Amino acid sequence: KTIEFTGALHATVVKKVHLKNPSIKTLVYNATLVGREADDFSLPEGNTVIIAPKRQASVNVELTSRFLHPAEAMLLLISKTVGGIAGATLTFSLKSKVKHIEPADVLKCKSPCYEL
Repeated sequence: KTIEFTGALHATVVKKVHLKNPSIKTLVYNATLVGREADDFSLPEGNTVIIAPKRQASVNVELTSRFLHPAEAMLLLISKTVGGIAGATLTFSLKSKVKHIEPADVLKCKSPCYEL
């Protein structure tokens, strides 16, 4: 699954990854960002995700785009064994897409068209 972060250059975009736990045991995941531009992405709520039995949880992933080219990384959710139960390892592809550029500032200049 690919999660696309679409926004303006230098804007922070947040996406939620929703996870479900269909089992009767608690699942614990360790979230890790890997890849060429993994430093551009962040997990503001920390790296540990705990999902209670028969419940849902979400992981917030943030991106602040620094360049016009697409930033790419992978979100890995690796299960920790709790009480003999381990969940499947989950992988998500993360990709940015800069749609527009907001000017940082506007400067007005006056000058003659030509000089003799």
